[in-house]
Amino acid sequence: MKAYFIFIGLAILSFDCHAPAKQRPPNIIYILADDLGYGELGCYGQQMIETPNLDRLAREGMRFTDHYAGAPVCAPSRCVLLTGQHGGHAFIRGNDEWRERGPVWDYVQAVQDPNLEGQRPLSPDSVLIPELLKQAGYVTGMIGKWGLGAPLTDGIPNNQGFDFFYGYNCQRQAHNLYPPFLWKDTVKEWLHNQVVAPGTRLANGADTLDIRSYDLYHQSDYAPERMHEQAIHFMRTHKDQPFFLYYASPLPHLPLQAPDNWVQHYVDKFGNEPPYTGRQGYFPNRYPHAAYAAMISYLDEQVGDLMSWLITLGLEQNTLIIFSSDNGPTYTGGADTEFFDSAKPFKTNYGYGKGFVHEGGIRVPMIVRWPGHVAPGSTSHLPCAFYDVLPTLCDVAGVPVDTYTDGISFLPTLLGKKDEQKKHDYLYWELAEYTGQQAVRMGKWKGIRDNLLNDSLHIALFDLEADPQELHDVGKEHLDILDQIQRAMEEAHIPAATDRFRYAVLGESKKSE
Repeated sequence: MKAYFIFIGLAILSFDCHAPAKQRPPNIIYILADDLGYGELGCYGQQMIETPNLDRLAREGMRFTDHYAGAPVCAPSRCVLLTGQHGGHAFIRGNDEWRERGPVWDYVQAVQDPNLEGQRPLSPDSVLIPELLKQAGYVTGMIGKWGLGAPLTDGIPNNQGFDFFYGYNCQRQAHNLYPPFLWKDTVKEWLHNQVVAPGTRLANGADTLDIRSYDLYHQSDYAPERMHEQAIHFMRTHKDQPFFLYYASPLPHLPLQAPDNWVQHYVDKFGNEPPYTGRQGYFPNRYPHAAYAAMISYLDEQVGDLMSWLITLGLEQNTLIIFSSDNGPTYTGGADTEFFDSAKPFKTNYGYGKGFVHEGGIRVPMIVRWPGHVAPGSTSHLPCAFYDVLPTLCDVAGVPVDTYTDGISFLPTLLGKKDEQKKHDYLYWELAEYTGQQAVRMGKWKGIRDNLLNDSLHIALFDLEADPQELHDVGKEHLDILDQIQRAMEEAHIPAATDRFRYAVLGESKKSE
């Protein structure tokens, strides 16, 4: 329970004798949480969940208030991040389980058959951040959850610019944090866990108030711990050359599985509570509020440990760290994010958080720490999004952006040169799921289409300054703004390469027709 204070204690130490050469480009670590809400960190207003290391990261760096994910669900958001193309141009525009392969949702079969694992792969001609950074001599590693190309395809991390990969290839397999295996590059590393399919219910007649009834869901090898060990190993191995580490943690995505010491910490803090018995899918949990908070605090502890290792290795002063989340908080599986007000000040519940292009689904925390470059304790209100990360990191590394991107580098903002910062005319999102959605933010205005798959082109207009929870459609009162939003949606969208992401209401026929 004391481990997360290591970062605080070691921060006062000096390792000048190990300082990297000035001409060496900075190491870059991009930490991506999974389903972490805008309001789930202390530095963003959370009162119940403890995140001392991330709060310290914010105090020592820059906190962004108007940063956005690439999409409100996992795979398309990660595609936007890594390719620098927003949802109107990106190849992946929704979670696509590639069902034509067979019973892909059969967890047990997929454990044995990699042909059933993973999601539809990225386009072969996609250019990702690691491929660009390698031009500057970076060694590149990816730890965590991938979701952008199944095993045995060209879409795996090792074929997309990453020198090293460890973690889940498949988002469905990540619905168990005690999995039977993880991938190490192109080879399965079998763990000391038995196969327990996500959604497995409590045994008949089990006492739901007895913690021992839940033993099946807590086994030997905890995937976030195994992944963190590999992240530290990657840094130690490559400490003498510039590295890019994309650390895509599966936390705090469901199911509710967390280290016992953190769970007990929050049981003591919150008191007794009703169990979650698995009625909405995922695994049951005896103390759901405590377990959810524990997952976030354990992620925070890992960030603290990572920082401690950077100091020990003499890399802290020449390392740029970015922390963010792939989308807003979930609404199911026992997480009860309304209890934590996880998207505060935005709405958290179904229809507004994960899966939806409202603020609660796409506005996410972003913290950037880069000693000597980013002013400690600074705050930026620059509206920016995942597709801005690629040109920013290329700027940092000093490599040309020799691929198409919708992004604008926010390096001037990081360096305190606001007068030099170029800005978007608007930000754009698209999701071919949850009835089909488009969204545009233009200054204080936000326009949303949320029923494209049901042939609706209605745009709701919200004034984010007056109505941050997007409760009041004011389109009829601002027809001129509504017209600008519509034109932006038309400008930003091109028909998707994949039939599944096409919209009949926009006149897009299936290529197979």
